[in-house]
Amino acid sequence: MKDAFGAPQSLLVLGGTSEIGQAVARRLIARRTRTVWLAGRPSPDLEAAADGLRRLGADVRTVAFDALDPALHEQVLGKVFAEGDIDMVLLAFGVLGDQANDEADPPAAVRVAQTNYTGAVSAGLVCAAALQNQGHGSLVVLSSVAGERARRANFIYGSSKAGLDVFTQGLGDAMYGTGVHVMVVRPGFVRTRMTAGLPEAPLATTPEAVALAVEQGLRRRAEAVWVPGALRLVMSALRHVPRPLFRRLPL
Repeated sequence: MKDAFGAPQSLLVLGGTSEIGQAVARRLIARRTRTVWLAGRPSPDLEAAADGLRRLGADVRTVAFDALDPALHEQVLGKVFAEGDIDMVLLAFGVLGDQANDEADPPAAVRVAQTNYTGAVSAGLVCAAALQNQGHGSLVVLSSVAGERARRANFIYGSSKAGLDVFTQGLGDAMYGTGVHVMVVRPGFVRTRMTAGLPEAPLATTPEAVALAVEQGLRRRAEAVWVPGALRLVMSALRHVPRPLFRRLPL
């Protein structure tokens, strides 16, 4: 069945244990969503996430998915779409990495890039093609403000998100007029397990706030969403700060 923007009946979350992905699913289930697919590596955490959503009244299924195995993406995700139309796909997987460690360990840095960018490109293209074949649906991609400008503190992670952001914008243009809506979401610092123990940045937000912004963006058919919205102005200014001065900023 076709989706009403902001209230899809069916949802596929790539990165099924993601706290943001879970928050989005909970919010949408409370509105209209009845079928949820959680895609991720098989684990007790994935099953616990599915059980939690089932208690909210949704029909929740899990599927084994590994961002680092793009050779299987078409096969794995194709089986999900073969079960029926998917109104919305949320690409929510990603890793932060450890900047200091990853600079000294190039294979670790490559793993960050392969997960956040290469795996996302593969899964994004597979899902976009499936949505186009069914003639409708939304693809929502979690990017990050970290991709707006390279920072000394996290340029490996930021570069992977920068690539993902540009890819998503281009994919949105490619899907324009096909019935497929593509939206990139750019949160700032989100309080999750992934950021636990890190110094909290200004304008920090929560998974629930990101979920609300996603829902509102779907209703508007937005192409880009910032969370919180004030970050759009902040990053617009920071993009134009001269590089020698930017290096000195406590970012």
